[in-house]
Amino acid sequence: MAAAYLQRRGYRILARNVRTPYGEIDLIAQKGGQYIFVEVKTRSNARFGLPEEAITPRKWQHMVDAAEYWLAENTNSPLSWQIDVVAILLPANDKAEIRHYENVQFA
Repeated sequence: MAAAYLQRRGYRILARNVRTPYGEIDLIAQKGGQYIFVEVKTRSNARFGLPEEAITPRKWQHMVDAAEYWLAENTNSPLSWQIDVVAILLPANDKAEIRHYENVQFA
């Protein structure tokens, strides 16, 4: 669902579920000469919080480390990169709610 959402917005999906020593990268995409590393968070309801609220400082650091590892192993290109988060809420009997946070920075 997240990949289809991004593709409709002009992103080219390069890889899915990429494993690195630092954790998994859900999606790697490219748009406008930039690599986009995408963390996808999905919840069936908001009872325990919104999907994007599950990203902790530790998870954030794993995402950065995984992206840097993938770049070192797979490119010689100086393309810039960023981390995006796609949060999907799938309430019962309702339409999915998708929120896309671009170039997320964890404080």
